[in-house]
Amino acid sequence: MGMMGSKGSKGLVCDINVTPLVDVMLVLLIIFMVTAPMMTQSDDINLPKTPAQPLRQKDDPLAISVNKEGRIKLKEIEMTQAVLIQQLKDKVPDEEKKNQMIYLSADKDVPYKTIYSLFESLRESGFTQVGMVTKHIEDAADKRQ
Repeated sequence: MGMMGSKGSKGLVCDINVTPLVDVMLVLLIIFMVTAPMMTQSDDINLPKTPAQPLRQKDDPLAISVNKEGRIKLKEIEMTQAVLIQQLKDKVPDEEKKNQMIYLSADKDVPYKTIYSLFESLRESGFTQVGMVTKHIEDAADKRQ
């Protein structure tokens, strides 16, 4: 691994070969670019804050989310309100509707009319155990905001 000097004599090369380093960095960059979109699990929902304590449940509740654009999702599947109600009617037998817990998480910027309409549709379908998901206010500083 030598090189001809200016006088024609062979000497050692003192440069660091960075080609393997660049190759590894490019592979890592591609891996992170491919996996980064998969790491987001749901829409960003800015939940309202409340002093209420979290509920403890034994059963696995159904989770419905409404983002700030008003799009409704049931377990990460986007659908309209009518399709959501039909899916819930098909999924939950009539005798279990009164005991089925449904958690509704809606962005704080979603109009009240949209949330009320969804609550009414669920109630008319026979679901009475519907709870709102909120952030807990932990200290006095958060209460002032």
